[in-house]
Amino acid sequence: MAEAFIAGAVRTAIGRRNGSLAGVNPVDLGAHALRGLIDRTGIDPAAVDDVIMGCVSQIGPQTFDIARNAWLSAGLPENVPGVTVDRQCGSSQQAVHFAAQAVMSGTQDLVVAAGVESMSAAGTSRGKLRGRGRNRETGTGRGWLAPAVGPPEPALPGKPASLDRRRPRGNSGNAGRAGRLARTAGF
Repeated sequence: MAEAFIAGAVRTAIGRRNGSLAGVNPVDLGAHALRGLIDRTGIDPAAVDDVIMGCVSQIGPQTFDIARNAWLSAGLPENVPGVTVDRQCGSSQQAVHFAAQAVMSGTQDLVVAAGVESMSAAGTSRGKLRGRGRNRETGTGRGWLAPAVGPPEPALPGKPASLDRRRPRGNSGNAGRAGRLARTAGF
């Protein structure tokens, strides 16, 4: 089995929410780190097989595959793919694990693992989890508020489509709460 090595590491400055970095687009922030990594290590960017970037809050300016967009924004080769992963607080660590797995499996030789997050751009999801703002900011869809309610039933002749409101077996308590939230929200 092949071994995986970390060939270089860089990071951006750490800022406060709405601090001196608040006006920097997260794509440009990620691009700065990626360009710094390429410059510091001296690797040929065209030899990179993949860019895997962790990002928890993939909303607002951090959407649309920020890994690929940051790579391109850094002026790096267009032939290199990128993927963004969300493993919550472990997103960047997961990017490193996926990169190592790709190298160790022999499917890829050189993978860039990274992470980016701008809390000023993304905000927090605490209010969104409680249903405030009707989930407009998250882009997660209406079903995210009520995962235990289930998919809509198909409309049959003489029977209007409705949500499946059966109580799941083995309810942990959260499913019932999710159903109540869904009904309150008008689902």
